[in-house]
Amino acid sequence: MTQQPIPDIRPLMSAFPTGVSVITSLAPDGVPWGMTCTSLCSVALDPPTLLVCLRRGSPTLQAVLDSGAYTINLLHQAARSTAELFASGATDRFERTRWAMQDPACGPHLVEAAHTIADCRVADVHEIGDHAVVMGAAVAVTQLSSQWPLLYGMRRYGAWAESGQDVHLSYDFIS
Repeated sequence: MTQQPIPDIRPLMSAFPTGVSVITSLAPDGVPWGMTCTSLCSVALDPPTLLVCLRRGSPTLQAVLDSGAYTINLLHQAARSTAELFASGATDRFERTRWAMQDPACGPHLVEAAHTIADCRVADVHEIGDHAVVMGAAVAVTQLSSQWPLLYGMRRYGAWAESGQDVHLSYDFIS
């Protein structure tokens, strides 16, 4: 039997616009860690469970596993620089952004960059390929502002296009 080549799914996933979040956690030694993440979804409403996919080998994933908790910071449309910072290899991410600890058992809240935050306790973890699928029981959800969410698709950041009170389904991408 001939082995089929492994397909590259990046073109598929880049064509799927999604919201942008930063997943944060506090390592047991008190060091905050975080990374930009677009792989996020709701698993269940009862109990409220959220799923994130984090790169294996990342210090953020290690902090999540060690602490048993994480925070999802949904970024607003003016927080592109925060998304880029937490997607970079910069070691001083938390020195370059404003954050606060709401619950010391969860992760840092990015108080200026997020419009909504969810604190989660790890409920289950599955390693698949180069990522870990982390399911968390939501213990608190906080809306910080009514700003529009930051979007990402086609390898570009974007924002909702507004017209009066309605939101259009077309995307106005930010270069």
